[in-house]
Amino acid sequence: MSQTPSSQNEPSHISREQLNSALFAQLVIQQANMAMMLLGKVAHPETGKTILDVEAAKLFIDQLEMLETKTKGNLTREEEGLLKQSLMTLHMAFVETMEAPELPAEPEKLKPTPEAPAPDPAPSAEEPHKRFSKKY
Repeated sequence: MSQTPSSQNEPSHISREQLNSALFAQLVIQQANMAMMLLGKVAHPETGKTILDVEAAKLFIDQLEMLETKTKGNLTREEEGLLKQSLMTLHMAFVETMEAPELPAEPEKLKPTPEAPAPDPAPSAEEPHKRFSKKY
């Protein structure tokens, strides 16, 4: 058993440097795609609906900017180009989203009607306090 467990899974014709480069590119593309989806520029792959969560998109963009700073001088020209191009595209999409007109008002079914009282904003003593909420 001369092979280590990690080398058994790697194709023999790809060097470790090539594999790392491919993984880096995959990471950058994955982060960029998540940011674009959260900016409402790409539909969610499962639901087909667009999502707008600017704060979450900003987090993905910030992570890519951090990656650019931390890897400066250690990337190939192709890796550096991919990262710069992805960030430029994301910055443009972010600005477009922020300058877009306001989103339409909430659907009517979510607004309180005169027949139905508005929900009580304070939780009762019997209900646990919600600390987390999901945004879709």
